[in-house]
Amino acid sequence: MSEAVPVAAAEMAAAGFSRVALGLEYKGARYRGFQRQSGQVASIQGCLENALSKVAGGAPVNIHCAGRTDASVHASGQVVHFDTTVERSLHAWIMGANMNLPKDISVTWAKVMPAHFHARFSAMARRYRYVIYNDPIRPAHMAEEVTWNHRPLDVARMREAARALVGTHDFSAFRATRCQAKSPIKTVHHLEVIEHGRFIVLDVRANAFLHHMVRNIAGVLMTIGAGERPTGWVSEVLERAERRSGGVTAHPYGLYLIQVEYPEEFELPSRYLGPHFLSGLADVRAE
Repeated sequence: MSEAVPVAAAEMAAAGFSRVALGLEYKGARYRGFQRQSGQVASIQGCLENALSKVAGGAPVNIHCAGRTDASVHASGQVVHFDTTVERSLHAWIMGANMNLPKDISVTWAKVMPAHFHARFSAMARRYRYVIYNDPIRPAHMAEEVTWNHRPLDVARMREAARALVGTHDFSAFRATRCQAKSPIKTVHHLEVIEHGRFIVLDVRANAFLHHMVRNIAGVLMTIGAGERPTGWVSEVLERAERRSGGVTAHPYGLYLIQVEYPEEFELPSRYLGPHFLSGLADVRAE
């Protein structure tokens, strides 16, 4: 998906355009990721653009997202925007889109934005949760919404190891080989390991993420939690800056984009952090 160059407000107004931002949540299990795919492959972007086009009376709608989640990855706090000459109420964009979307994709809010807002480039930070179901028996429910780990995981060991990843580092060892990011240097603001019943939740907030970064972090921390590696291994992996030193990439099913943060001037609506089945989980605001 190509990103549009931001358009000057005066040019947009003269052309009769308005920029609309939407909040989005979805279950990614049956999609090949967010980005529109060629052919008949199902994508979140393709479904949303089709639904919005129907609301717009058949006019084409091209959306831009805050984060291009991978195949089978979920979101409870995705943000997108699109430009349109079609006049609809915000209620119509929300309800009309939801009427035309599959049941595993929902628009949660809509807001008219200034021309200099961009869902991707205006974002200051993103936040993910990786949800592990730790039990000897695989779950019959939510099998595509959590990552099942049958090995007993030591949460204290995982927390100790996670501390080494907080701060600004070269995360080359935690990026996919086909990652297209210009720099592997990222700043992790917080990485908390939270025990919630049989769930173990990795809550991570950073200025930006590399491709597969959270899933690779999850793979390393689960290996340490299972006692297969010492807690200091995470520092060794980080220092080597080579993907092959970082172990197995964890499954996508447990990964959720839960929040995208923007400057206060945009005043975007806020909702509780997801996913829904963890609604009782306390927020984490460590910097």
